[in-house]
Amino acid sequence: MLFSDFAEYLKRLEVTSSRLEITSILTDLFDRTSSDEIQKVTYLSLGVLAPNYEGILLNLAEKMMIRTIAIAYNLKTEDVIKLYKKEGDLGPVAEKLAQNTNNLKKLTVNDVYEKLKIIAKDGGGGSQDRKIELMADLLKQLDSLSVRFVARIPMGKLRLGFSEKTIIDALARHNTLKQKEIEESYNIRPDIGYVAFLVKENKLKEVKPKVGVPVVPMLAQRLNSTSEMIKKMGEVAVEPKFDGLRIFIHYKKSTSSRGGVDFIKIFTRNLNSLDENIFPELKGVGKYIKADEIILDTEAVGIDPKREMFLDFQKTISRRRKHEVEKTSGEVPLQFQVFDLLLVDGESLINVPYVNRRKKLEKVIINSGLLRVDESIVTKDPDLIKKLHLKYLEMGLEGVVVKRANGKYVSGRTGWNWVKMKEEEGKSGRLSDTLDCIVMGYWSGKGKRAQFGLGKILVGIKDGEKIRTLTKVGTGLTEEMLGTIKRRIDKLESRNKPKEYEAQKDLIPDVWATPSLIVEVTADSISKSTKHSLGLSLRFPRFLRIRNDKGPSEATTLKELNDLFSIQ
Repeated sequence: MLFSDFAEYLKRLEVTSSRLEITSILTDLFDRTSSDEIQKVTYLSLGVLAPNYEGILLNLAEKMMIRTIAIAYNLKTEDVIKLYKKEGDLGPVAEKLAQNTNNLKKLTVNDVYEKLKIIAKDGGGGSQDRKIELMADLLKQLDSLSVRFVARIPMGKLRLGFSEKTIIDALARHNTLKQKEIEESYNIRPDIGYVAFLVKENKLKEVKPKVGVPVVPMLAQRLNSTSEMIKKMGEVAVEPKFDGLRIFIHYKKSTSSRGGVDFIKIFTRNLNSLDENIFPELKGVGKYIKADEIILDTEAVGIDPKREMFLDFQKTISRRRKHEVEKTSGEVPLQFQVFDLLLVDGESLINVPYVNRRKKLEKVIINSGLLRVDESIVTKDPDLIKKLHLKYLEMGLEGVVVKRANGKYVSGRTGWNWVKMKEEEGKSGRLSDTLDCIVMGYWSGKGKRAQFGLGKILVGIKDGEKIRTLTKVGTGLTEEMLGTIKRRIDKLESRNKPKEYEAQKDLIPDVWATPSLIVEVTADSISKSTKHSLGLSLRFPRFLRIRNDKGPSEATTLKELNDLFSIQ
């Protein structure tokens, strides 16, 4: 497919707000796309070159793209800046300047993708200047409409108002598959380009976990009643719930006869790859694993070596923020509580009942100060669940996690496979659970907060593909946190309201932010609201913390909010 033809589809998607129409356009696009280009078409329609966990980024910021456009069309940077101030978007700026270009080439989608990938992978000394020159050369070869979209991609601003979920819907229509079938495959291999290729080739059933590729994690539902848990789940396994950092450990033993380095990859719950140097303890993890390759679902918990007790989440996560990690690892040693097993020696355990996965786990993990498989008690007795919950709370843990004994590993918060127990609403004057909200923007500070440039933040939650406003939050933000959030949002600033946001006119912040930053919020209660687009809001909301371990896909949903409202 010529990139100019692809750009026509992007143009149609850009001006369409109806999700059904967007899905229809994407379906038509996939119908016209061959197997050897569908991965690239899928990535580029989302404005990326690869799944986030691969870390293949163009990293050309706004100023660099202004220089790029100036070089491409023989202008001074001041001239481009002047046009940018007028348009507010470098895409249309580049499009207008490209209209008089005579050096056009009939580049295909694959051609453009490969050129962008070369630019992204260029590193080392002088790479910024080389990236700008290569990008300028690419723009000069493209027609004006193509330039509009290609100029936005390096800055991460293509955003056409849809996500992987809409692409999954379009792929289902394209190949008359069930949407759930594709979604389940995507959860196991969250690479939407690869999944699109498998759909095109009718090989979706071949999907299984792979060492080095994250799996979308299973998440717990919420219930307060232990009898309700047994009613919904039948026989269950009851385990302690730790207040730590959800970590997936991917390990593969070296096959070198000379004793090469073992492969270790670490992922967070939102599929981000972490530098293994953040957790130097794991460099010797192979000593405690009786398998050649494995994928483990764990909770990294900080240990206080003096008092021999677990540390809270904030102390544990501080390990990721410190520069002197080796020193910090001595101050905050970690223990990885291993509670599930997704793959061992090439065998997928995704569809194996939980109790069987657990037995396998106990066989392949050597309990130590680094890896620990904690107790798991199988029962149908609601009273025993309550006793264990109180026992773990007294130990300083977060109570229990209750798991369906015969449940498969089902990504996401679907069905009643895992349940976390929460105290009843009202006991602490707060909601029975906290909310993970997306920061949509902020208002400039007044009074004492004027010096920080930020007074309150606007937060929202997910409703399908949309993100709707939930509340303003100012209470609980310390001076240090005001500065931290301001710096984080400034990097995410959007000149216009992102396409997926819905906010009423009296809830327009001074600065919009693209959806990325997640904060944990609590409140006294949920109340009905005509002011917010969700129809619900929070009474006396309070900021608790930034959730660096979560991404927008893990934000609280409208369904979850309604569940909490009904419990209340």
